[in-house]
Amino acid sequence: MVRLLEGQTEWSQSGRFTGTTELNLTAEGRRQVLGTAQVVVGTGNLIDPAKLTHVFVSPRIRARQTFDLLFGEGLGQASANETRVITTSELAEWDYGAYEGLTTKEIQARRSERGLDSERPWNIWLDGCENGEGKVEVTARLDTLVSRIQALQSLYLHGEHAADVVLIAHGHILRGFIKRWLQYPLEIPLSLMLEPGGIGVLRYIWYSQVLGLN
Repeated sequence: MVRLLEGQTEWSQSGRFTGTTELNLTAEGRRQVLGTAQVVVGTGNLIDPAKLTHVFVSPRIRARQTFDLLFGEGLGQASANETRVITTSELAEWDYGAYEGLTTKEIQARRSERGLDSERPWNIWLDGCENGEGKVEVTARLDTLVSRIQALQSLYLHGEHAADVVLIAHGHILRGFIKRWLQYPLEIPLSLMLEPGGIGVLRYIWYSQVLGLN
């Protein structure tokens, strides 16, 4: 399974949390995704449209733009069968609530002014977001998606048929997905970073979920 981080936006460039706000990719973001597409998409490549069973895409505009750039004028063989391309709120970025549009430093400073976090700095994986989602809510929707994907692939773990899956989404939700795929709680420290437009690979070995980064 391949996961792809959306290309750069104006807010991601400046480190601002972007959850529900609809932003277009920047020119650099488009270049990032197109560069990835040239390397990994195509017959015999890492993302081979003929081997795809599903592509799951976040409902945010920037994710759909990333999808369109990645696969060009349609999804190869999958474009004739749009049921393989699924837009799902399960891959929407973390709902940052009151922290939407802020940077980590700004969030920590505002909370400090209110006398919060005296023992340690605010951490989204532990503390969640005021008026937004916490780790319980995010875990629940990610677990739903993990179960959905594993059910799709369970019949083909012996290699009987290609059943590749691609996820196109955002920074926090994709890192959270990896943690839940590996059955780790969201709050566990796990250094996982992707550049905008970058890819990571999750695969099965001896029927266990493992992580591989490209």
